[in-house]
Amino acid sequence: MTTTFDPKSVIIHPHVTEKSGVLSQGGVYTFVVTKKANKQQITQAIKGLYKVTPVKIAVANMPTKNIFVRGRKGTVAGLRKAIVTLKKGDKIDFV
Repeated sequence: MTTTFDPKSVIIHPHVTEKSGVLSQGGVYTFVVTKKANKQQITQAIKGLYKVTPVKIAVANMPTKNIFVRGRKGTVAGLRKAIVTLKKGDKIDFV
């Protein structure tokens, strides 16, 4: 039995912030990934979507946060980030 691997089911979207923009100039990119994704799946997804091979991948779970806006309590959903380092000269273009 062969199963097909869908890279879009692992990587949700690029995590674009001021800090990730500065890091991307050095070849380090940040992505929001699914909660159950592991490093091997993230590596395969990066290879499949962007045609580059990562050198290093770090994964961080960001916790949910409590907020208080306009007199109402709420929460901001947590997420799982993958910080992907590429070799020198490789880059990813987000269109």
